[in-house]
Amino acid sequence: MKTSRLIIVVALVGLFSVSAGGATTWWMLKNRGAPPAGAPPEAAPKTVTDTRAFKYVSLEKVIVMLRNKAGEPVSHYLALDLVFMTPTESERVTRDHLPLLRSVTVKELSQLTMETASHLSVEELTGRINQAYQQTYADDPAGMPFAEAMIGKLIIE
Repeated sequence: MKTSRLIIVVALVGLFSVSAGGATTWWMLKNRGAPPAGAPPEAAPKTVTDTRAFKYVSLEKVIVMLRNKAGEPVSHYLALDLVFMTPTESERVTRDHLPLLRSVTVKELSQLTMETASHLSVEELTGRINQAYQQTYADDPAGMPFAEAMIGKLIIE
């Protein structure tokens, strides 16, 4: 009777060991591609979707005199309407900053000549304007009150 109990206990311990080994193998194979717990996230770029509610604030009739080439008698200008994609909670702040935004736009685009401005795409002009806004708000602890500026209308004459 002692021998049969010993055999049963040894069999149960063996069965438990095999089950634990099988479960461990299954778990490790299942989580092979996952990073270890507590590991820092990988530096792979992830697409972040902004789920905030946005409103669009317009800044109309921004007129910029373009630089002339030496000796060119005719003045050229660039006229554009801007649209600011702003979170709903920042709409009032963005509206209050429209005079500053107009000034930054004029300062940035007045450096262009007619030839340069006519060769830039809308995306390139938008990039220049957004970069100027980012530089303007770089030292502001509140940051930019809008997410992005877009060109609604553009005329180069």
